[in-house]
Amino acid sequence: MKNKQSDFFEQVYQVVRLIPKGRVTSYGAIANYLGAKSSSRAVGYAMNAAHSQKEAVPAHRVLNRNGQLTGRHHFSTPFLMQELLEKEKIQIENDTVVNFIKHFWDPTDELAL
Repeated sequence: MKNKQSDFFEQVYQVVRLIPKGRVTSYGAIANYLGAKSSSRAVGYAMNAAHSQKEAVPAHRVLNRNGQLTGRHHFSTPFLMQELLEKEKIQIENDTVVNFIKHFWDPTDELAL
């Protein structure tokens, strides 16, 4: 039997899997899209557990509201998150996405509920 947290995490993973390569979003944007505006921290917890999913979850594309790579320490190396984003042609300086707004993908605008 699933609990509310695992259902929420699965919804987060479904949204994150839809983020296109070369685009990023924020914990808060995902929470807002899922109708849980004040649950950005729970989205972060889901990202921390994303590595345990059978189907890949591109957690490197989820950042804080300022475009900072706050989740980088939850990857296998502290530099992997940045390396994955740079492979997608996203420039990083001082652990922050350069021109964050240009790369920002808002699920509320991009996806229909």
